[in-house]
Amino acid sequence: MAAETRERRKGRRLLAGITAVGVWTACLVGLAPTAGAEDIQAQEWHLKAMQAEKIWKVSTGEGIKVAVIDTGVDPTTESLQGRVLPGRDVSGAPGDETRDDVGHGTTMAELIAGSGKGGTLKGLAPGAKIIPIRTNLNGMKGADKKREHLGEAIRAAADSDARIINMSLGGTVPHPALKDAVEYATKKGKLLFAGTGNDAKKGNHENYPAEYRDVVAVASTNKAGKVAEYSNYGGHTILAGASEGLPAWCDGKKQRYCPGGGTSSATAVVSASAALIWSHHPGWTSNQVLRVMIKTAGLKGDEPSKYLGFGEVRPRMNLLEGKGDPGAPDISPLTWERTLHTKPKESGQDSDAKGSGKEDSDKGAAPDKVEVADSEREESGNAQLWWAVGAGAAVLVIGWGAVAIRRARRG
Repeated sequence: MAAETRERRKGRRLLAGITAVGVWTACLVGLAPTAGAEDIQAQEWHLKAMQAEKIWKVSTGEGIKVAVIDTGVDPTTESLQGRVLPGRDVSGAPGDETRDDVGHGTTMAELIAGSGKGGTLKGLAPGAKIIPIRTNLNGMKGADKKREHLGEAIRAAADSDARIINMSLGGTVPHPALKDAVEYATKKGKLLFAGTGNDAKKGNHENYPAEYRDVVAVASTNKAGKVAEYSNYGGHTILAGASEGLPAWCDGKKQRYCPGGGTSSATAVVSASAALIWSHHPGWTSNQVLRVMIKTAGLKGDEPSKYLGFGEVRPRMNLLEGKGDPGAPDISPLTWERTLHTKPKESGQDSDAKGSGKEDSDKGAAPDKVEVADSEREESGNAQLWWAVGAGAAVLVIGWGAVAIRRARRG
């Protein structure tokens, strides 16, 4: 009875703690909204840094569906017209998954797959499709807060046609139903991304579901390529994404954009990167896509940084330069455990195709400079970050082992 009571208390605390993890303060204190299409496109600095125009000649994310678990996704914005598929609403709030009274979920969807038409956001994977899964997050009016919905939302996403599950959200307390849902989605071959959180300077609390071993925890970086000061950190951090200052809908009216960012946006950028790679290699499993993302990320070292994990995502390295060995289709690069009952592909199939399996020419070499993924900036200005994260030059597989051990301890 006592144990049951404790679990119920944990559940109530989880409901109170779940919140969208974007840095929304700047959007709510009257910062001047952006004016037009050119202004919006100019503020999406990550697209140039990641060489998106070159990437889109190879892959736009076409054929890949991304489940966005959030406050809902409004399919009527010019950026998302024709890009949003039927989803599911588990929030208990008025309306359905296409109603977004906050603007957060719609922003994430646009960052992933937006067209950029009519002065809206241009997504990194504009050819991808969005499956909205609305859950009960802080700021939503009329949502059912009497029970835990996030686990149900993850299961709904797992049962959909989505290959990628984007969770730009988090809570400070674990919950058995949430963990079970994550494991369920993993066994179904889904690739799950979640933000680490935005309170690094205010306690650096654990943030779920990012803390779970089968979820890729995503940190945030700024224009200088350094970890954002608010981005939560720890041994569970796997990848990082550019995000600070990226435009976001100011509110649920979705009439103007304001400066946004946070690990919410970083997670969307990383999910979009996965869509680009998976679209180009449709025969790969989630394990192979993630393994290549890790191998081609911005940091090299004997183990991942607690601030940036293996570094910022660099889909260009695979799509344009052919780097990254996808490895075993059924073994997780996070835990080294078998997560999928999949037979290895025959030689000559997608895993061994050009641009999808050759060894990295820089393996064992000095670490890459730490900067925004695929940035065209000069090398100067990055020494401080390298000192902060303490990177080394060991073979990357050693780092994977460290991740597997640390994540296995968390369970």
